[in-house]
Amino acid sequence: METAAKEGSAPCSRHGEGPAPIGAFPRAVDVLLVGCGPVGATIANLLARQGVNVMVVDRSTEVFMAPRAIALDNEALRILQLAGVAESDFETIAIPYVRMRSPMLGLFGTVNSLGSLDGHPKLVTFYQPDLERCLRARLETYDCAHVALGVELRSFTEERDHVLASLDLGQGRTHVVRARFLVGADGASSLVRQLIGQEFKGKTFAEDWLIVDARHVPRPIDHIEFICDHRRPVPHMVAPGGRERWEFMLRPGERREDMESGTRIRELLSPWGNVDDMIIERKAVYRFHARAVDAFSKGRVFLAGDAAHITPPFVGQGLVAGLRDAANLCWKLAWVVKGRADPGILDTYDEERRPHAKAMINLAKFMGKRVMPRSGVVALFTHGLMRLSRLVPRLRARFEELQIKPKNAFPRGLFVKGRSSTKLVRGAVIAQGWVRSSDGTTRLSDDVLGQGLALIGFGVDAAAALEQATAAAFARAGGHVVQIAHRGQRLHLASRDSWEDLEGVFLPGLVPVGWAAVVRPDKTIVHDGPVTDANRIVRESLALLGNSVSVVTPEVETAIRTA
Repeated sequence: METAAKEGSAPCSRHGEGPAPIGAFPRAVDVLLVGCGPVGATIANLLARQGVNVMVVDRSTEVFMAPRAIALDNEALRILQLAGVAESDFETIAIPYVRMRSPMLGLFGTVNSLGSLDGHPKLVTFYQPDLERCLRARLETYDCAHVALGVELRSFTEERDHVLASLDLGQGRTHVVRARFLVGADGASSLVRQLIGQEFKGKTFAEDWLIVDARHVPRPIDHIEFICDHRRPVPHMVAPGGRERWEFMLRPGERREDMESGTRIRELLSPWGNVDDMIIERKAVYRFHARAVDAFSKGRVFLAGDAAHITPPFVGQGLVAGLRDAANLCWKLAWVVKGRADPGILDTYDEERRPHAKAMINLAKFMGKRVMPRSGVVALFTHGLMRLSRLVPRLRARFEELQIKPKNAFPRGLFVKGRSSTKLVRGAVIAQGWVRSSDGTTRLSDDVLGQGLALIGFGVDAAAALEQATAAAFARAGGHVVQIAHRGQRLHLASRDSWEDLEGVFLPGLVPVGWAAVVRPDKTIVHDGPVTDANRIVRESLALLGNSVSVVTPEVETAIRTA
């Protein structure tokens, strides 16, 4: 991996000072990734964990310090877990609740974010530069990841089986790299998106907001609040490092330079204390948008994160949506690069991700209009209606428990159509829980399922049900078999990879004893059924991948012998 020394200079090698020679940059890689923000760095980590040779370029040499994303939900934390990032690797604050207040009606809405889901807090705030530094540090550990900061993509051409990209190294130097695939995670003004002819189309939801991050606030809060004053709505939240953030909507006629002035900041923050007692860390005016492209991919080029969609921040799903892109795309790229799957599976990235990303944008727009209307009459009516809805248990649960949030389940995509009699949903992510091995080791189930395809036997040894040819084909496709036993189970345990369900998340939470399921590397359920049908379940799952590699490698022989 290599980095640049400073903005405007030629990239420097990881060892030593001064400009790196052209030869220090790879001439051919599996994936060229443009953009090393949180989504790009997550993509790079996910690919590198799969052993994919990835080169990451970013025109900036430093982590961007201006205020941006601040909230992550349990889904995002789970994807970071998949990328090798633990909760303890960067600082977060778990948010117990979100409150919505009106100057006319007082408290009219609450979201319950207390507790955990799938092994992680339901909602946390974080400091984005810390997360980006964490992700970049992890990339340093992979020999197959090459990061070039201060390097800018200029252009590329797509050939039949590769992409040729021209990179600007600075100081008048250029470098051409050949990549099997190119991924643009280069933000809302994405050059990659422009070069493939994709544009944000349709109506946009544009508003200007002043974002202020401060430290040492005299009266700190421990939650998130929306002050829903139609004259100037203000989201306000706590963040790690003694920080708090405010977002002030600009009124018509207010200018960026005036809003960012010290005098204006002092006036706006006065309800929370004397600005002289605070440290104003960052202030910037941003325009919130709601946009998405018509296609997340074109040929060998893919878009992810803000390059493909922009979500208003009212439900804290902007970065989360980009991380979902990363989880969905990376394993598919890895399986194609390694010859485990037909390139046709890459078409399912757009098929699966774009509808859900649009649904999240629509939810954010819906919440923004309901929580923060600009008209006093509309505000009184809307907030009053929301307050009254809390008297109806079903409506109250739908809002307070975020049941209105679109589920990350695909109507179409890379899974076997149909539904069994259990609570497993094909095309949706399987639940996660704490499990324990026979030696007492306790882990989250995603870590046990690993980075490949997994055949799970619930309360049974699914490996024993597989014919040798099926087991061999599954191993060649990067699959392995795991048993999840019910709490206290002592009989019918597999000789290896048997884990006890400590919380009842799987047994009896999802399935009965004797069930089996195939799960993708991104933990999406592909197929399920009785373990007696394990051979059919595996064969039908593998058929979705197309033509896999038929040569039995030493790794596969070992996997077959130990399955």
